Amino acid sequence: MLTEQEAEEFRIRQLVEKWALTRDAGDWAGFASVWHSGGWMTATWFQGPAADFVQASRDGFAAGVNILHFLGGSHCEVTGDRAVTQTKMTIQQRAGVHEVTADVTCTGRFYDFLEKRAGAWGIVRRQPIYEKDRLDPVDPAARLTLDPEQLARFPAGYRHLAYLQSHLGYRIAPRLPGLRGPEVERLYQEGQDWLRGSATAGMPTADGLLSPPA
Repeated sequence: MLTEQEAEEFRIRQLVEKWALTRDAGDWAGFASVWHSGGWMTATWFQGPAADFVQASRDGFAAGVNILHFLGGSHCEVTGDRAVTQTKMTIQQRAGVHEVTADVTCTGRFYDFLEKRAGAWGIVRRQPIYEKDRLDPVDPAARLTLDPEQLARFPAGYRHLAYLQSHLGYRIAPRLPGLRGPEVERLYQEGQDWLRGSATAGMPTADGLLSPPA
């Protein structure tokens, strides 16, 4: 028999898993249902309201954008009607880079601010933490040479993901949280403040806020 705390953690884990499964499958009604009204999403290529992110993801899916999400272990802190969850994740995107089809693999964590409203949990803010990444040609015999100066412009945790996405026409948000540094330390503090009753789920940066390319 689960305790009420364990039951709440299980419901939240289901919500986190639903985010990845519905988004990657193109189930847009299901994807929209994991967010609360006023939710906020941050990604390398997008920062803005969750409703806009759902639409941008839908448009990209229809245009053939190939991004997949894989989830690992999860840790959840629940305080009353608020929660903070960290979930290990891998983002994979396939696209052409310098006329070579390549896969970029980025490993990190989803850091979620959640709230229970009218008896239902929903995501209020999602902030990925980007820990490390790599880029590989799909054809192992293909030769792919990256521009070292351009690559060095992006933070180490999502350098190759940003390189690929920038070549697709996206503007990349700078200074997103990585494994170490002031950005991730601020995020951790915002999470604890959220559990203690702060008025907002932190202050997500608006750096690099742009719509995806047409």
